[in-house]
Amino acid sequence: MDFTASRPVEAEEDDNVAAEERGAPRYTLLIRAAKLVCPQGEFICVIRDVSSTGASLRLFHDMPDGEEVVLELQCGQTYAMKQVWSRVREAGFEFTETVDVEKLVSEVGQFPKRPIRLSIEFPVTLTAGLTRQVGTVSNISQQGARVTCDGLFSIDQTVRLGGDKLPEVRAKVRWRGMGEYGLVFDDTFTLADLARLAARLQRPELLAEKPEARQG
Repeated sequence: MDFTASRPVEAEEDDNVAAEERGAPRYTLLIRAAKLVCPQGEFICVIRDVSSTGASLRLFHDMPDGEEVVLELQCGQTYAMKQVWSRVREAGFEFTETVDVEKLVSEVGQFPKRPIRLSIEFPVTLTAGLTRQVGTVSNISQQGARVTCDGLFSIDQTVRLGGDKLPEVRAKVRWRGMGEYGLVFDDTFTLADLARLAARLQRPELLAEKPEARQG
């Protein structure tokens, strides 16, 4: 079985040649943002390299626990995987089924490529002038969020969104319906900031600083 696709990008050149000879085309240094779904929640990751048999991923914090995970691309396509190695903020996975690597790289899926959305629920406060309402975020991306709230806000109204673990951000109401609001942030999150926010909301221990391993 070919595990070379699940080894670190720094693997030696002769290993790469061996992988190609075994018939598993490998895309190295892909640097593609994606979503890692596991029992602990949903997290932002970056695909470093990939082949038809596996992939290596890098996160912006420690790797969450869970041997079996799902990789979700920005086009909605999903791939079940099993972890085969890990180190600080990086891990290698084997796909549970052989995948069409060219389709994966080109991100052909359920819908056109779009920003990563994390399905994370957490309480927030929406403020507009003297109006202050409690709400719940149901999903969030770099550009905006979906919020459930009993308050009444108008389309294009500017609001301030904040919470215990969410720094206050300004946003505009883009759509509303059935007690839900679609908000677009005035200042978008960087991918790294969104990744750390997701960890802080779901598993804050993943952000704990750990001493670097000493070289022998």
